[in-house]
Amino acid sequence: MFRLKICGVFLLVAFLLVACGRKEQKSASVPGNLEKASWPVFRGDPMLSGIAADELPDSLDLLWMYETESVLISSPVIGLGMVYIGSTNGKVYALGLGDGRLKWEYFTGDDIEASPLLMDDTIFIGSLSGDFFALDARSGEVLWQYKTGNSIYGSANYAEIPDTQEKLIFVGSYDNRMYCLSAATGKLKWTYEADDYINGAPATDGRHVVFGGCDERLHIVSTVDGNKIGDVWAGSYIPGSAALVDGRAYVGHYDNKLVCIDIAEQEVIWEYGDTRGGGPFFASPAVGERRVVIGSRDEKVHCVDRDTGEQIWTFRTRDEIDGSSVIAGDKVITGSIDGRVYILSLEDGRELWSYEIGAAILGGPAVAGGFVIVGAEDGRVYTFGENI
Repeated sequence: MFRLKICGVFLLVAFLLVACGRKEQKSASVPGNLEKASWPVFRGDPMLSGIAADELPDSLDLLWMYETESVLISSPVIGLGMVYIGSTNGKVYALGLGDGRLKWEYFTGDDIEASPLLMDDTIFIGSLSGDFFALDARSGEVLWQYKTGNSIYGSANYAEIPDTQEKLIFVGSYDNRMYCLSAATGKLKWTYEADDYINGAPATDGRHVVFGGCDERLHIVSTVDGNKIGDVWAGSYIPGSAALVDGRAYVGHYDNKLVCIDIAEQEVIWEYGDTRGGGPFFASPAVGERRVVIGSRDEKVHCVDRDTGEQIWTFRTRDEIDGSSVIAGDKVITGSIDGRVYILSLEDGRELWSYEIGAAILGGPAVAGGFVIVGAEDGRVYTFGENI
């Protein structure tokens, strides 16, 4: 989740209700193979599908916490046995997945609201100064740096070009441009200019890069050269990111609608809005085999049929939801500004478990290797799993 100039600035006040040490809390034992646990990009994969590879139990334990001393809006990523997250204090943190101990930190010079991207052994992340960094994922050393023309609120994504095996990084900026950079060198490969701010992370299937923003359009461009393939009017400002699954993009917007767009036909297939009120969708959707799940500022998690957009169920939290939900097997994991992490049944939306952090959860969870990790407004990273 990130701030939007179009929507004004709001202040969320929450207080920590759990006791912990100032910097870290260590659990007795933790699940899984730490090195194999992988959630390397915002929403879990380059398509931004929001689907976890792991099943989760019906309830979780709090394993450890780490305090960054500033509000966390960035969503964490997981890989190489570590957790990576950016903070509004301008720092990127690398924490041990098993115990939450600090491995390294790097000060970028300005607030970070975007999620990191972990590709191979490199962390890619942008800040509100418009600077975009490539950092060694094991040491935090700067490998290269690129300057865009305005703030970066959305996370980066990547693709590999089959003909050349070159790996490309895509990141949007509030200078209205989508940038494509060489992952190895940071050299600019191409830019694409939209008509207004670009907010969320771009989704990619390897051939297309798909993203929206304040110009109310979903843009479809070529990964190779940035040439425009098309665009589709979504209906309103797009605060978050689209999920690009099987040739269709699923994206929420500011006018209380979730929209499904066919990329090849460049047309809206269906749109969903809760007829009993509804609210803006700042979160990004999770797209499963049959269902799409998304949180809203109407304080509800919505589950709809993937093919038709018909409502299947809703679940009401106690406050707005800006962080993006994750589907893990037959469960949904979501955080809310009410300060709680929830596990819901994907089948019917029943609450299976919740944990009250006591501070607003503004970003989405990372889910991998039996871990569920979120950042909160109190500046702490919270890691849940099963004590074994």
